[in-house]
Amino acid sequence: MLRVAVVGSGPSGCYVAQSLVQQEDEAYVDVLDRLPCPYGLVRYGVAPDHEKIKSLQHSLRAVLEHDRVRFLGGVEVGPRGVPAARLRELYHAVVYCVGAATDRHLGIPGEDLPGSWSATEFVSWYSAHPDSAGRSAPPARRGVPADRFVRDVRSAVVIGVGNVAVDVTRMLARGVTELSPTDMPQAALTALAASRVADIHMVGRRGPSQARFTTKELRELGALPDTGVVVDPAELALDPAYTDPAGLPGTQRRNVEVLRGWAGTPAPGGARRISLRFFLRPVALLADAGRVGAVRFERTAPDGRGGVTGTGRYEEIEAQLVLRSVGYRGVPLEGLPFDAASGTVPHRAGRVLRAGAVAPGEYVAGWIKRGPTGVIGSNRPCAKETVASLLADAPALVPGGDVSADPLPLLRAEGVEPVEWAGWRAIERAEAELGASLGRGVVKLPDWESLLAAARTGAPDRAV
Repeated sequence: MLRVAVVGSGPSGCYVAQSLVQQEDEAYVDVLDRLPCPYGLVRYGVAPDHEKIKSLQHSLRAVLEHDRVRFLGGVEVGPRGVPAARLRELYHAVVYCVGAATDRHLGIPGEDLPGSWSATEFVSWYSAHPDSAGRSAPPARRGVPADRFVRDVRSAVVIGVGNVAVDVTRMLARGVTELSPTDMPQAALTALAASRVADIHMVGRRGPSQARFTTKELRELGALPDTGVVVDPAELALDPAYTDPAGLPGTQRRNVEVLRGWAGTPAPGGARRISLRFFLRPVALLADAGRVGAVRFERTAPDGRGGVTGTGRYEEIEAQLVLRSVGYRGVPLEGLPFDAASGTVPHRAGRVLRAGAVAPGEYVAGWIKRGPTGVIGSNRPCAKETVASLLADAPALVPGGDVSADPLPLLRAEGVEPVEWAGWRAIERAEAELGASLGRGVVKLPDWESLLAAARTGAPDRAV
C-alpha cells in the first residue's frame, strides 16, 4: 500500500491523484485543501460566465469520487494547521500542488490608495472566495461594504493585457441579464447590476503583438451587449509587428487581426465603453479626496529587443477603480524550501530539492513547481512527470510497508476536523437551495461561516 497526501485540490492536485490511482493499484490518495470546497481556481478563478471552462469540475469530480481517493477540505498545512513534517510522518509521500497564491505589485506611488485593488481580489469577490469576506480576509479589507469595488465608480482602469485582465474588464461591463444565470454570489450580482461604470480602460505597457490574452477572450469583449470597444490605430501602429503580422505566432497574429477590425471605427454607442490602450506604463496612482482619482502613465516605445523604453511623455486617465493584473507569484510554504527569485519550490522532475539534494518523499506539481505559466491543460503533463518520479521512488518510500495506518483518525485525534466529500455535497445542496430561493440557478455561499455550517449538515464518510 502506498499512501500519498496531495496538498491542493485544483486541477494540478486532481491530475496528480488521477495519475497515481491509474498507474498504481495499491495507491491511496488523500487530497487536502485549506478550503472546504474542491477544484481550486476552476471554482474560484474561472469567470462565472465561462460555463464551458467551469464544466471541468465534472471531470475533477470523477477523480475525487474514485474509491481510492479521499477529499479532506478545511485542512491547513503549515504553522496554523498540520506541519509539513507531520504529513511526512503520516504518508509515504506528499505532493504539494498549492499554486501561486499571491499577485504581483506595480511598485509605484499611490498603489495602496483606496480604490486600488489587485485583479485577484476582484475575482475572489465575484467568485465568492470565502477569504474575500470571511475570517481570513486581510485586516484592511474586513468590514468593507458589499459594493466596495464599484461604489461611486464611473471610470475604471485595468492594468495588464492577459486573460485575467480581459475577464475583469468583461465582468465590469456585463449586465444583470447575463450575470444572473451564473453562480455569482448575490451581493456581487446586486452591486454589479447597480454599477454606474461607463468607461473601462485596459492598458498594457507593450504592444498588441505582445499581449498575453487569447483571441477567443479578446473577441468576447466585442460581443458584449450595450458596450463598444475603442482602439486607437495610432497606438497599434507603434508596434512594428502590427504593420506586418505574418511572422507572428498564430494567437498573436489573430489578436492583431481582431484589433485591426476595431481600430479607427467610429466611437460606438451604448451604456459602456471599453478602451484598449497600448504602450503606456503606469508610474503613479493619483489621489482625489483620499482615494484613487487617476492613473499617470508614461508613453513607452519599442526598444528593438522585445521590450520597451520610456519616452518622457505622460498621460493621465481618470479612474475611481484600478485593478492590477500583472501576474501571479508563489509564496513560501512553512517547512518547504523556496526560491524567492522564481516564486517556486526548487525541484528536479517534481522531486523537492533541499540544499540541492532530493528530499525523499516530497514532491511538487502545478504552478508552485513551474511558475504561473500555461493553461489548465498544462497541469496534466506536469502532474504526470511528478507522478513518474514518485512511483520510481516508491520502493524506497515504503520499506517494509510502514505507514500502513489510516492517517485520518490520527489527524482527528490531533484536533483536525476535515470537510469530507459528504460535507462538500451538503455545500452543493445548500447552494442549489439558495439559488432556488433567489429565483436563480446555483448561487455560491460567500463566506466561511455559511460554507462550514452547510458542510456540518452532511454525514461524514469515513471509508478508506
